[in-house]
Formats: sequence, structure tokens, C-alpha cells
Amino acid sequence: MSGMKTLSYRAALREALIEELERDPRVFVMGQDAGPFGGVFGVTKGLTEMFGADRVFDTPISEALIVGGGVGAALAGARPVVELQYADFALIAMDEIVNKAAKWRYMHGGGQSVPLVIRAPEGVVGGLGPEHSQSLAQYFWSSFGLKVAMPATPADAKGMLKSAIRDDDPVLFLENKSLYNRRGPVPEGEHLVPLGVASTWRRGGDVTVVAWSRMATVAAQAAETLAGAGIECEIIDPRGISPFDLDTILESVDRTGRLAVVHEGPVTGGLAGELIAQVVERRFAALKAAPVRIAGADTYVPQNQDLEGLLTPDIEAVSAAITALAQAGR
Repeated sequence: MSGMKTLSYRAALREALIEELERDPRVFVMGQDAGPFGGVFGVTKGLTEMFGADRVFDTPISEALIVGGGVGAALAGARPVVELQYADFALIAMDEIVNKAAKWRYMHGGGQSVPLVIRAPEGVVGGLGPEHSQSLAQYFWSSFGLKVAMPATPADAKGMLKSAIRDDDPVLFLENKSLYNRRGPVPEGEHLVPLGVASTWRRGGDVTVVAWSRMATVAAQAAETLAGAGIECEIIDPRGISPFDLDTILESVDRTGRLAVVHEGPVTGGLAGELIAQVVERRFAALKAAPVRIAGADTYVPQNQDLEGLLTPDIEAVSAAITALAQAGR
């Protein structure tokens, strides 16, 4: 049995890329500053020197070209990993992501696949402001044909990226910027994590708490505090939004009767609203209280580190909302 090692989220992603570049000559990496500079967050650092400029290289500052070129290369038989400097810039390439990558297989009778990975750093950190700090996953839940992965731990970052590169469908791979320095255990040897399978971080019978990416850690920390007050939370990390493991969440709600959903993006139009709608449609009778959304404020991300800290849920906000939910309907 292989052992464990401790890696940062960043190092785990880099290790996944190295292993897949070594394993499959069809894999290549491209993006703005993804070559010799190593990416704006350092994930691809040193890879051009290791694999050559024909397999890890820079592109012009054009997200439409980066993603569109990736789609074309995937259709031609390669397995591209393209990097957008910030997930916000995916908005510039929406036609290539939503109308080309996601739909091509279905528009052509399943005759061609698009094995493309789009790496995109998201989330609030460092005072980077409203055009570089958004969490936009909700924009892609209805992009049918596109898989959307959101790893929350170094182990998942590595295992899910490797699975994404091997997948024959396009995968939008959202990496929360505040997690890059987060360290954690990663299995040694071949490590794959399937896409679309939720991870239950903690068992509990009082409240089901669903939380994505960085917010899974915040929710888990809140659960530790709440346990001391006699409230036992079940923490579920869906690991993404497509494919979506609704069954794990429904099974938990059947036992707890209470649901709180935590994410970093805005409340309005966010991931929580869609998930809660699906749960209410299927498990209304099981619910003992109205589900709760715990999410980012409905406003722009300020270009100020002090102010941005007020934008997204913290441990205290999550704990307070769950406490109120646990007491509701009793």
C-alpha cells in the first residue's frame, strides 16, 4: 500500500501535470505566461524546461484563442490543458467554452470528443478586485456537455486534475486562489479521484452542510465549533457541479432533515439556489426547516483586502446560520 506525503495545493496540481505529460505524449499545456514564467500562480513553473517549448508554452493575450485553440487541438487528437490566468477571463471565451467545447460532441452525433481541460483560478484573495476575484461556477451549471470540477484539497487537486486530463469530455477546472498554499496529505503513487463523486468530510445527524472549494474548509472548521455546542453537522463537498452527486446529498438530508449550502459566489443566482431547488423538489417532506443559503454578498468584489474579507462567509457567519437552522422547526 502506498503511503502519504504532504504537498501544497499548488504542488499537487504541478505534480499531476508532470505525471500526465510523462504518461501521455498527446498532453500539452498552453496559456498566457504558462511557459517559462510558470503561470501567474506558479503551477507550471519549470515545466517548459522539463518537457520543451513544444509541449508547455505561452500564448498571446487572447482567451478566445487559448480556449478555441485548445478545442481545435482536442478535436485533432491531442489532450490540451489550457490555462486562463483568472477564471474571470473565461467570460471572454464563453462562445468557445459553452458553444464549442461543451456542445461539439452532441452537435456531431457523438463522433468526435473534446478532451480539453481549462484550468481557471477563481475566488477572492489579495485585493485583486472585481475583474480578477469572482467565483463564476454558477454560470456553467447549465452548460450541458461541460464538466466542472472544483477541488478543495491538495489530494483532490491532484487526483481530479489527472482524471480531468484523461476524460474524453471538456472539463472546466476551477482552482480557488486562496488554496494554492494550503498543505495537506496526498497519496503517493498513482492517485486518481473520479469526477462527479461527492466527498463526505464529516458525519453528523443534525444538519447537512454542502460546501464547495474553499468554503468546504470554512464549513468544516465551523462544524468543529458547533460540535462543542451539541450540533453535529454532516459536511459534504460535491467536488464540482457537473457531473453532480445529488444522491449523496439527498441521502444525508433524509437523515438530518436540515440543509445549509455554502459557497463563495453571490447568493443571488448562485449554486445554493439551484441545489436547494433540486432538494426541495425531491425531499420536501423530509425537511424539518427551510434550507439556508450561506454565500457571498450580492455586490462587486472590492479592490481592497480589508473590504474583501467582509464579502464571503467566515467561520462565525457559517456557525451562526447553522445554529439558527438547527433550532428552527423544533
